[in-house]
Amino acid sequence: MTKSNLKVVNTSKESDKEKQKALEAAIGQIDQNFGKGSVMKLGQKDQALDIEAISTGSLSLDIALGI
Repeated sequence: MTKSNLKVVNTSKESDKEKQKALEAAIGQIDQNFGKGSVMKLGQKDQALDIEAISTGSLSLDIALGI
């Protein structure tokens, strides 16, 4: 069996705040360059965009795509 190369890294709250600021800045820059909605956070439904869609003709595929 091979040895696992995983290790536990403790982070401080200050570095978490810095990471959050960097993430928000990156998302803001992407939104500015490519338009709002180009990046969405997983599980965030309050900013859902109303986008027109055309049915594929397959009900199961439409459900999977969210149409």
